Amino acid sequence: MPTVRDHFWLWGHEAGSHDKGYGISGTSRMTPAEGAFYLGTPNLIIVRYNDLPAPPYDQYALALSPLRRVVWSIVGAGGRTDSEEVGRARALAARFPNITGVMMDDFFKHDPTHVAVHTPESLQAIRDQLTVSGRTLDLWVVLYQQQLDLPVSAHLQLCDVVTFWTWWAERLEQLEQNFAQFERLAPTSRKVLGCYMWDYGNRKPMPVALMEHQCQLGLRWLREGRIEGMIFLASCICDMGLETVEWTREWVRAVGDEPC
Repeated sequence: MPTVRDHFWLWGHEAGSHDKGYGISGTSRMTPAEGAFYLGTPNLIIVRYNDLPAPPYDQYALALSPLRRVVWSIVGAGGRTDSEEVGRARALAARFPNITGVMMDDFFKHDPTHVAVHTPESLQAIRDQLTVSGRTLDLWVVLYQQQLDLPVSAHLQLCDVVTFWTWWAERLEQLEQNFAQFERLAPTSRKVLGCYMWDYGNRKPMPVALMEHQCQLGLRWLREGRIEGMIFLASCICDMGLETVEWTREWVRAVGDEPC
C-alpha cells in the first residue's frame, strides 16, 4: 500500500551551496544523497546551483541510484541553462532508470518581454525529446506565489508537474487562498507543494509554526488528491542545526509510514 513518505521529495543542491547566503551562518557538508537519507525522503530533485554539479554527471548520479525517483534540472538556479542540458539529462536517464523527470528552476520572470526562460514553442521541442528508452520523462517547473498573475498559462499547459512555492514566510498565512488561485491558473497540471525550511525571502529562520502550517495543509491536500507530493528545501541546510529542519525530520518520521 502506498504511504505518505512515497510522495515526499528533497530539493538537492551541492553541499555548501547556501553557506553564508540568505542570512544563513555556518558550513554545510551534507550531500543531496545524505540529505535524503537524513530527512527520510525516498525521492530527490537535483538542481544546479552556481553551475554545480558540473558535467559529466554520471558518477554524481550513481550515488543517487538507490533512491526511488530522481528529477534532474535542465534549468538551474537563477534560470541558468544551455543548449546541452536536455541531452545530458537524456543520457543520464538512459543509464539510470530512477531518473523520472527534468526540472526547470527559476523559470518565470517579471519581464513583459521575456516572461520565461523558454517560449512555449521551445518547451514543446523539449517535450518532444523526453522519451528515453521507451519511457517518457516528466517536465517539471517552479512557480512562485508572487508569479500567479503573470501570463504563464500557455507554458504551464506544457508542463507535466508544477511545483508551487511561497518565498516569504509570512505569506504562508494565505497559503490556502494562494493555492486555490494556483489551481485555477494550472487546472490540468499535476501539482506538488514546495516547502521551504528557511525563510529565504526574509533571510531568517522559518518559524516552526509556519512550517507546521504548510506541512499539515500539504498532507491534507495530498490525501484529498489536490497535490501528488511535497518537496522540502534544501539538502544543503539539513546539517545546519536548524530548528525547522529538525521539526520536519520528526514530522516525516511521524507521518511517513501512514497510508496514502
